[in-house]
Amino acid sequence: MKRVTTTPNMNGSVTAKRYHWSAGLLQAIEDPECKIREDNKVVVIKDKYPKAQFHYLVIPKENIHSIWHVKKEHQDLLTHMHDVACNLAKDQADHEFIIGYHAQPSMQRLHLHVISMDFNSPCLKNKYHWNSFTTPFFLPSSDVCRQLSDEGKIKKALQYSEYLETKLKCHKCSMQPKNMPALKKHLLTHIEKSKQ
Repeated sequence: MKRVTTTPNMNGSVTAKRYHWSAGLLQAIEDPECKIREDNKVVVIKDKYPKAQFHYLVIPKENIHSIWHVKKEHQDLLTHMHDVACNLAKDQADHEFIIGYHAQPSMQRLHLHVISMDFNSPCLKNKYHWNSFTTPFFLPSSDVCRQLSDEGKIKKALQYSEYLETKLKCHKCSMQPKNMPALKKHLLTHIEKSKQ
């Protein structure tokens, strides 16, 4: 599916540009309404389809396609992205966060997820959404930074897509719900406990 956006050209008329949905992040970092922070290295946006109450993306200005295109010379950039992510999480100190990368990202441009562990969102709809954050498909940022520093590259495993197919399991306890509605109902019990 392609998205169409319109932009004014030099003579004032409007030109339509077609973008594949996977290029959505490239549009979002140019949209002042999406940005919440920016510095000389990164742009931070709110995820347009958040999978939790708080879901941010830290996106480098440098054109790096994905985590598998990161090289040793990107160490400082990844460390900076991690630090920015940690500061975002500190802004919501009453929530737990995970910070990391998807092993097989669907969107163009490297992006670091900063997501609250309540997973309370109408956009969290299926097993693949859930497993992309709660299995080893989600690569913790601290591990990625350490591996890049120690080994000069990030090791790729072959079975990442298999993690998306695993059975649903609560990330807080041993509960294995039969479907997403049951999981989402169960997650609310953890949210209620955290408020007590």
